[in-house]
Amino acid sequence: MNEEIRRELDARFEEGGWSAALAAVVARMNADSGTIHVMEEDGALHLRAASAGIPERVIDIVRTVPVGKGLAGLAAERKLPVTICNIQTDTSGDVRPGARATGLEGAIALPMFDGDAVAGVLGVANRQERTFSAGEQALLLDIGRELAKRRAAR
Repeated sequence: MNEEIRRELDARFEEGGWSAALAAVVARMNADSGTIHVMEEDGALHLRAASAGIPERVIDIVRTVPVGKGLAGLAAERKLPVTICNIQTDTSGDVRPGARATGLEGAIALPMFDGDAVAGVLGVANRQERTFSAGEQALLLDIGRELAKRRAAR
């Protein structure tokens, strides 16, 4: 990851924590929405930030995500990005009903690594179909590593 992005994440996190950092990532990726979950001591992913516009009923569902459930939980379990071109029409079995309720289509959830351990999950989505390129995935994984360094921050 280039130094410019690292400085931007540092500055955004300093000024507004998880939400500001997430807004910077969403903007950089030309996306419409995003979430950040952090792995806690209970072994579950806990929501730290969510973009405006995600329905409150969906927020309630994703406040705590077990590893292996939903896109975020699958990314944590697999230790790999989980990408869906169109949430609304996906038949892979990876998409849960709550994800469809967002009205979003193209989405990716990526593990945020601290060394080899999953420290959390970064999710980014668009209102239209989207396939995230290998370069975009690599950038988001790098951003996730940077965000993982802030895991202890509340």
